[in-house]
Amino acid sequence: MKLTKAKSRRRIHNRIRKKIQGTPSRPRLAVYRSNKAIYCQLIDDLNSVTLAAASSLEAACKVDGNKVEQSKAVGKTLGERAKAQGIDTAVFDRGGYLYHGRVKALAEGARESGLNF
Repeated sequence: MKLTKAKSRRRIHNRIRKKIQGTPSRPRLAVYRSNKAIYCQLIDDLNSVTLAAASSLEAACKVDGNKVEQSKAVGKTLGERAKAQGIDTAVFDRGGYLYHGRVKALAEGARESGLNF
């Protein structure tokens, strides 16, 4: 039986999550992409705590333009929030999505604001 797109993405995500883990000094930058918005958060998996988060629904991330430009703004906002907390490195968790388009733009925005991964 053929897998749906969602089930296939979940399998890929689980495969990625086996290999990476967020720590307090190097949290996991998790990305969730819906049809309308994009969300990201820095997660410390050892303590099960979200350290910082940003989404395209926030007023701070609102940008006139397409979804790729909005994603880049979300990445920049998250990078600035991470810097404010003293976090300069992270592990990128693409969430089972291809590193392409909006996910790539978010990563580039985070890198531009000084976050390394």
